[in-house]
Amino acid sequence: MSHSAFVTGASGFVGAALVRELHRQGWKVHVLARPTSSLEETADLPLTVHTGDVTDADSVRQAVPAGIDAVFHVAASTNFWSRRNDQQTRINADGTANMIQAAIEADARRFIHTSSFVTWGFPGGEFNEECERSTRWDWINYVRTKHLAEEYVLAAVEEGYLDAVILNPANVLGPGDWHNWSRLFRILSRGKLPASPPGGGSFCDVREVAAAHIRAASDGRCGEKYLLGGNFARIADVIRMAGEHIGCSVPKTVLPAWLFRLAAQVTAPLAGLTGDEPDITPESAAMASCDIRCSSAKAEKELDYGAVPVDDMVRDTVEWMDMKGLLK
Repeated sequence: MSHSAFVTGASGFVGAALVRELHRQGWKVHVLARPTSSLEETADLPLTVHTGDVTDADSVRQAVPAGIDAVFHVAASTNFWSRRNDQQTRINADGTANMIQAAIEADARRFIHTSSFVTWGFPGGEFNEECERSTRWDWINYVRTKHLAEEYVLAAVEEGYLDAVILNPANVLGPGDWHNWSRLFRILSRGKLPASPPGGGSFCDVREVAAAHIRAASDGRCGEKYLLGGNFARIADVIRMAGEHIGCSVPKTVLPAWLFRLAAQVTAPLAGLTGDEPDITPESAAMASCDIRCSSAKAEKELDYGAVPVDDMVRDTVEWMDMKGLLK
């Protein structure tokens, strides 16, 4: 018997990979999409598309089918520019509250919430699900709103209204990346990356992340959070790998953290005059100056999650970008 899924964020990187994997495993898939959203990555699949927006509570309630097996709430704003904080809060926090209410009213059997490993607030060293959260990074609206969304989910679980699992991917790489690490790779391919950021982090494969979501629907424990990390790499090494696969030169300089953050403080206000999002902001510079390393042991044990070599993920990302003409 096939299962039914309702997916938000299907036009995004992780969401599209999840939809494709759900279809491969025989699920009947419903997706929520705004009228302006592009579903190009899943256009060949037999999806039931519901027009709506997570920030519009009425449209969400009307879209979620009654008795759906699993609601996968993937939609989020990954913005790191303070000028768009209000919109990000509406999407990440208010949108999650709307999805929770819609899932409850539809009597969804399980709610899988896609969060991020940054919600721990960069505690230093390798961290796991048991580590205490740091609040000193809540000035970054992405960190704050993704944590707030988790609190909404856990509150609904605690009150007995929702059967939910939270997944916390690290830095995601792989085919289908239009706007995340691929943006850095495009800048690199055009010879416009003068230096590398000083930080590093855990990296995960989008296909493993998608598979873990589906396993969480059946095997994840209600009210639990699962970190989806992987091998650690410095950003400079990821850039070097990308340069090798693209066939372009890479910057030889790694900026010290203080200088990288200073550059962001200077360029962000200048970009604000034009309305164009800057390549680096104080928020993104702060994150790219840290080492953010997490353990995936819990997900490996309970969700059969697996790490993929970083170079393999970078290669697959670059090959997909080349196929899509993003490196021209």
